[in-house]
Amino acid sequence: MAVSQHIAPAAPAVQPSPATAPAAGDGLTLEARLAAVEALMSVRLDEAAVAHEVRTAHIDTTPVDLADVITVPLTPTLQPPTSTPQPGTPVAALLERARARMENDGWCAGALSDESGAVCLLGAIRKEAGGDRGLEADAASVVLDAIHRHFAHVDSVPEFNDSWGSGHTPTRMLGEAASMADAQGL
Repeated sequence: MAVSQHIAPAAPAVQPSPATAPAAGDGLTLEARLAAVEALMSVRLDEAAVAHEVRTAHIDTTPVDLADVITVPLTPTLQPPTSTPQPGTPVAALLERARARMENDGWCAGALSDESGAVCLLGAIRKEAGGDRGLEADAASVVLDAIHRHFAHVDSVPEFNDSWGSGHTPTRMLGEAASMADAQGL
């Protein structure tokens, strides 16, 4: 005896029944029709908002610094090299030296410097300040101002330094801070 199997067709996706706006010949006043259309639009907007939230819930909203995403071409360009102008102010010169130190010695997080000689933002500033705590404090203040131009939610220079996985952005911030200090005559 053969047993037949009956496979039910897949059920269609459940769609909400479309609500329709009241027609002109339904005996409602203009105010009643407008109120009904407004209620209908509110329902549709609420449904669209929920659908949008569901569709975009998986999207990561962590801010991305474009300098970490954009890369330079590997082939050299034919443009003449530009020399970095030497800053004429003490804080700007200190920040430029700190940037150069970080590029040469390497970057680290979680400490002023590590066993290999790599430095964090404040470590580079401190080494280049040569014990002048006033100059060091002025330079750290300018660095924090430069950071706040791009990242308003950061509370301190060490917090900013330690939030990166590489030294690219912290080094770039030292360069921007040097330019700011030079422009401000610090």
